[in-house]
This record gives sequence, structure tokens and C-alpha cells, in this order.
Amino acid sequence: MVIAIASQKGGVGKTSSAISLAAGLAYKGKRVLLIDIDSQANSSKVLLPDYPRIEKNQTVIATILNRSPLPVHQTNVLNLAIVPSHILLSTTDVELTTAIDHREERLKRELDALKGSYDYVFIDCPPTLSWLTINAFTAADKVLVVVAPGYFELDSIVQISKTIKEVRELFNPFLELAGFLFTMSDPTVNSKTSLQILRQTYTSSVLNTVIPRNTDLRDAHFQKRDIFSFSPKSPAAFAYNKLIAELFNL
Repeated sequence: MVIAIASQKGGVGKTSSAISLAAGLAYKGKRVLLIDIDSQANSSKVLLPDYPRIEKNQTVIATILNRSPLPVHQTNVLNLAIVPSHILLSTTDVELTTAIDHREERLKRELDALKGSYDYVFIDCPPTLSWLTINAFTAADKVLVVVAPGYFELDSIVQISKTIKEVRELFNPFLELAGFLFTMSDPTVNSKTSLQILRQTYTSSVLNTVIPRNTDLRDAHFQKRDIFSFSPKSPAAFAYNKLIAELFNL
């Protein structure tokens, strides 16, 4: 199963969710690949201690620009591999915009060649609706949309839902919505109201699991670790284990 983890806005817990889902499944003995196509490369920086020494041609930019095989690296988590990102990935959208030959399939073509080696593949998308995101949606079976509390965060769902619909019509008729994941939840009125509006508007698509705002996640990433190895009894670790059970029946 290939799952794109997406959000039109940054700072909503998208990358934390990608890392936590990938690591959580790896700890359960599943073979997992995480593909980082966010030019901020935060997933790569957390999971690859030697990330600063990785050359540009050993990142996903080689696949997107040169159509080379996906450069897979083993992470510090058993059973979890990663295709790292690169800061220059932010400039590839210009080239993809002017390309005329299957610009939406560059990731899919190389992923199809190796995805049989993994039980789950996650794609950490950039926080924009670009050709990189379209590449992810074209390659994916499902899209998990991450939503945080706030008016603008809820408003962004309309556009990302439209993009999913367009990719389904143009490039990937089998693409499904895995659901809307509410993150960074806290006891504030803003958070409670946002979740209420989300569930009223997208009733059957909102996941039951809610990810709490938890400083352990930030601290774990600062230490270049996933939440399960850093603080396995934290509210965030509990919530992501619950999410894995909900999404994958594990």
C-alpha cells in the first residue's frame, strides 16, 4: 500500500505523522519505505544521522529530474528505509511545469519498480499543491490529509480535495482518500470547534483518532529519533499506535 501524507499548509504535523506512521509500522515488523519529497527534508534529517553528507544525486531529486532509480537509504530504525529529499527539490516544479512527457509519473514509474519489496510506502508531500504533490498522488493508493485547528487550516481542505479529485480523473483513477487526520489537538475552544466543524462537514471521512499537541514529538525530532524510541509512553506515541490500528487493523 502506498500512502501520500499531505497538507496544503505547513506546521500541521504532516511530517511528524509520516515519521510516526512509518516508524510505528517498522517496529511492528513491517517492511516500510518513506519517500521524502518535501524540500525542507525534515523526515530525512530526523531519520538519517548522516543526512548532511548525502550528495544531491543520492536523493529523490535524481528521480524527479533525471528519472534515475529511487536512491534508498537504510534509516536508524530496523525495517525502515527512506528516499531522502533535497533543498533544491523546491526548484523542480518549474521544470515539471514546462515538461511535456509524463511529468506526473516520474515518481510512480520508479516506485513501481521496487514497491513490491515493502509492505507499506509513505510519501511525505510538500505543503503545497505542486507537481511534486501530483506526482505523489499519481503514485499513491491513498491520501491521508493532515488537518490542524484553525480557520485557514480547515479552509485548505477544499483545495486539496479538489486536487485529489482532479488527479483521480486525469492520472490515477484508483486513488482513494484514507481520511482526514486531526492533529495538534488541545483543550482550547479553537481546537474543539475546529474538530466539530471538520466532523460535521466531512462526517464519514474524518478519522476517529485525534493526535494531541505534544512537546515530546518536537523533542524526539530534535534528538533525531522517532516518538516510539524517544518516549514510548507519551500521549503522541499512544495516539499514533491507535492511528495505525485504525488505518491498518494492526
